[in-house]
Amino acid sequence: MAVNLTQEELKQYDGKNGRKAYVAIDGTIYDVTDVDAWKNGEHHGNVAGKDLSEVILKAPHKKSVLPKLPVVGKLV
Repeated sequence: MAVNLTQEELKQYDGKNGRKAYVAIDGTIYDVTDVDAWKNGEHHGNVAGKDLSEVILKAPHKKSVLPKLPVVGKLV
């Protein structure tokens, strides 16, 4: 079931206190909750609940990890 979230709504999916951890890349929202590297909603100084479209371009893996992640919906 795909959902549409605004930037403001996305902020609540920060991976803290048992909440799901979502990140947006190029308008698509991905669930990183069960990714070990995203424990507690943090990964190499980045935090879940944000649009990381620019940040991922600087990551060593670039966008190659995205096909492995569950898609939640769209950033609107």
